[in-house]
Parts: sequence; structure tokens; C-alpha cells
Amino acid sequence: MMEPILNEHNKAEHRPSHTAEHLLNQTMVRMFGCERSRNAHIERKKSKINYNLPVCPTTEQIAQVEATMNRLIAEDLPVTYEFVTRDNIPAGVVLDKLPEDASETLRIVRIGDYDVCACIGAHVDSTGEIGSFKITSTSYNEGSFRIVFKVTPITTV
Repeated sequence: MMEPILNEHNKAEHRPSHTAEHLLNQTMVRMFGCERSRNAHIERKKSKINYNLPVCPTTEQIAQVEATMNRLIAEDLPVTYEFVTRDNIPAGVVLDKLPEDASETLRIVRIGDYDVCACIGAHVDSTGEIGSFKITSTSYNEGSFRIVFKVTPITTV
């Protein structure tokens, strides 16, 4: 079977960091009831991601986010893909971040049973490849909560 033609992607993500972004989005949705981030800058050395929250999370909640992320990474969840048409979108997949010219066929990315979303970016094959997740700083300003994080992928000798 031929792979469907999708929109071109405008950047080459760091696969472990980008996959961690998916996990972090779902963790924040589950913990705080917020939407997935609309503003992220994902890089190899450090990544920044913002969430709209009515109050700043506590130190304990931030530590819980980091612990949840590292637990999910350790679970070595599989990252899988499926191609669907717009009239066949799986439950829970929100399309409001897609560009207006997005193709009729969409790639759905699943991380185990934990996260599912439409995405054309690059990902690892399983969460264990992310390595470790560390929140290096956070800030809160007028309803916007920023997390700065880095991942340290496992190196093979």
C-alpha cells in the first residue's frame, strides 16, 4: 500500500523532544483540564511550551508532571501511526491546530493508549527512546504557564 501524500512539514524536529511534547500535552490536559499547547518551541538543547491555566501550578504539581513524564517514558509505550480521512477522525482528536490547507488525509499519531493526535512531525518508535525528561524552569504570567524542559536520550555504546 502506498503511503498517502500529506502536507510538507516545514521543520525537522528532534524526535525525542517532539515525542515528549505529545506526552506533556496529554499530561497537562489530564492533570489540569487545559487544552493542548498552542505555542511550543521544541529543540534538541531545550524546549519551551505554554499552556493557558487560570492559576499557576504548585511546586508539587510541577514535580508530579515531571514524574508522570518519566514514568510514561519508562513504560516504553509504542508510537504508532494511522492514516484517516477527515470524515473518519478518531474520538478525542482535535483538529483546530491544523492549517487551512491541510490535506484531506491526516496522519494520526498514537502513543500507547495515552495520547492520540493529528501530527506530521517526526517521532521516536517508543517512549523509552526519549530517555529522561527534566523540567528546567517554569514561569506564570497572566494565565500563561510556561514549561522549559530538556530530554536526555539514552545513548547506545
